[in-house]
Amino acid sequence: MISAETREIVYNGLWKQNPGIVQLLGLCPLLAISNTVVNSLSLGLATTLVMAVASGSVSLVRNFIPHEIRLPTFVLIIAALVTVVQLFMNAYVHPLYLVLGIFIPLITTNCIVLARVETFASKRSTAHSVLDAVMMGLGLTGVLVILGAMRELTGKGTLFSGLDLALGPAAKDWVIDVLPDYQGFLLAILPPGAFLGLGLLIALKNWLETMRSPKPAPAMAAVPG
Repeated sequence: MISAETREIVYNGLWKQNPGIVQLLGLCPLLAISNTVVNSLSLGLATTLVMAVASGSVSLVRNFIPHEIRLPTFVLIIAALVTVVQLFMNAYVHPLYLVLGIFIPLITTNCIVLARVETFASKRSTAHSVLDAVMMGLGLTGVLVILGAMRELTGKGTLFSGLDLALGPAAKDWVIDVLPDYQGFLLAILPPGAFLGLGLLIALKNWLETMRSPKPAPAMAAVPG
């Protein structure tokens, strides 16, 4: 049976403390690279992988790291993992690696990764630390993908554009042309479009939270004696 703590970790990562629309961490890659679904999903999954392995590693060695050097040690662990991911993408999905560019090594300094390692993994068990990292990463990935779909659909009229960068030339036929003969909307695929899209997602989440919260009972009017 799933414990209450596990359910809370999942709920926090995917919704209540979602790093993309609640904590507003890692806005640089969130706004810069979310112009297509493929780019968003790729960077989100890479960040999730780094977060999960980094959190698990820090949780395992947390009792052996002196307090004075914990942050440099955490950054070193994250940087090593990011380097592995970067080399892997360079070797196997080189066209996608070129598109994502500097935002892959910038995962090292992403506030989301370091924040979860410092505030959660350095104080909790390995299993819960990995779960927390995966849920936070998937929460961020979900926001990235939704934002990427909004921007790509509005800006180009397609979905999954650039899938061939990750899966090869054969994947070009998998692109969905949602709006044929669409001339495009340039603002949507530029950084200002990312700000507008993210603002809409934040507003939608806040509205849903307001609708879910119980409404206070009307106050009873005092009856004169």
